[in-house]
Amino acid sequence: MKVLAITNQKGGVGKTTTAVNLAASLAHEGCRVLLIDLDPQGNATTGAGITKREALPTVYQVLLGQVGLGEAALATEFGFAVLPANRELAGAEVEIIELERREFRLRDALKDAPYDFVLIDCPPALNMLTVNGLVAADAVLIPMQCEYYALEGLSDLVETLKKVRAHLNPRLEIEGLLRTMYNPQSTLTQQVSGELERHFGRKVYNTIVPRNVRLAEAPSYGKPVLAFDRSSKGAQAYLALAQEMLGRLAHDEGAA
Repeated sequence: MKVLAITNQKGGVGKTTTAVNLAASLAHEGCRVLLIDLDPQGNATTGAGITKREALPTVYQVLLGQVGLGEAALATEFGFAVLPANRELAGAEVEIIELERREFRLRDALKDAPYDFVLIDCPPALNMLTVNGLVAADAVLIPMQCEYYALEGLSDLVETLKKVRAHLNPRLEIEGLLRTMYNPQSTLTQQVSGELERHFGRKVYNTIVPRNVRLAEAPSYGKPVLAFDRSSKGAQAYLALAQEMLGRLAHDEGAA
């Protein structure tokens, strides 16, 4: 089982879009996938076609130890399961702080989970929910726009990951950086993209997710873009990302 935290402390970078569409694309490739919505806004939940009314119990009850993972995970029509979230998750911050092993609640809940991939959609802030996501993960996938402020935010995130690795999760590493909302006509976009490749090398995915109207429209229909418009550039990009990830994993396992 590979557990990936999809995270960026900067909002609006395509984090939830990546979580939902990568889950659908990995499922399309035949993988057993669980998407965990760790954001109180619950956008990954609704983006996967699950209404707030259906989303009970949620990841909130799982983190508090009131129900097991199997009781809360919901199957979707898109081939993957979702551990949903809603607004009550915002209250978990205060309650988790008082619990034993507060940073390890999600990791403990995932023990022996029957999936090939677990994708964790983390909130765009460093709080106890995000810490739980980072502690449960084997690695992080960082979606980012190629703009100046994104580089500043990335350096802050790298420092955060170093602290989590030093104190809570020594196996945590960067799985990859994904360039999202990419505009090839922008000189700044190309410059920032080049900087990323120079600094992070192979960690930067070859797959680039372009700005795409269909990708932006799909969540309002409660669907991943693969189910909404499979021929769109956005759908093809996330399929390519899933295939690139699987290829890298197969290569790394073969090298080991």
